[in-house]
Amino acid sequence: MYVPSHFEIKDLSIAYGIMRENSFATLFSQHDGSPYATHLPLILDKNHTYLYGHFARPNPQWTDIGNQMVLAVFHGPHCYISPSWYETNKAVPTWNYVTVHVYGEVQLIDDENELMVSLNDMVMKYESPNSSYSLKDIDPGYLSGLNKGVQGFKLKINRIEGKAKLSQNHSIQRRELVIQQLEKIKDSDEQKISSLMKQV
Repeated sequence: MYVPSHFEIKDLSIAYGIMRENSFATLFSQHDGSPYATHLPLILDKNHTYLYGHFARPNPQWTDIGNQMVLAVFHGPHCYISPSWYETNKAVPTWNYVTVHVYGEVQLIDDENELMVSLNDMVMKYESPNSSYSLKDIDPGYLSGLNKGVQGFKLKINRIEGKAKLSQNHSIQRRELVIQQLEKIKDSDEQKISSLMKQV
């Protein structure tokens, strides 16, 4: 990823936060000699060593994903920035955004216990705290049958790149003007970008 130094996320804890908050990622690999992508949730383990996920078994991406470097892209908030918001009309439009790229190698999970732990972690992440749903309450035989339809995996994290393009290359005055305009827009990404811009 092209990351100018003023947009680089150097603090890994910030990158981990983006990965957790935007965990529905895109996983890229080579399949049959061409780029291939799957959109799926990826869960970061507590030690920040692996990303856990699973493919639908009919998805061919998993069949030859071993022994290659793969890329997982986590898309954070993003929005259009209008030059009409600036103090001058001598400007062009741009886009502000936050993203994290994770490079690593995939190991397929064949152990049903490890698969169940990763699936349970995923359910616990997305279910609300007061939800009555739990994988532990599902009939084990039924669940085991369903598990045959997925291929679990873990991605060993080798490298992380983070980018937060939040108008840092503009003056403080201009950034304040952009924040003021973004705060008037009720869409969630604009609100998130506005909030992030205040932090940098």
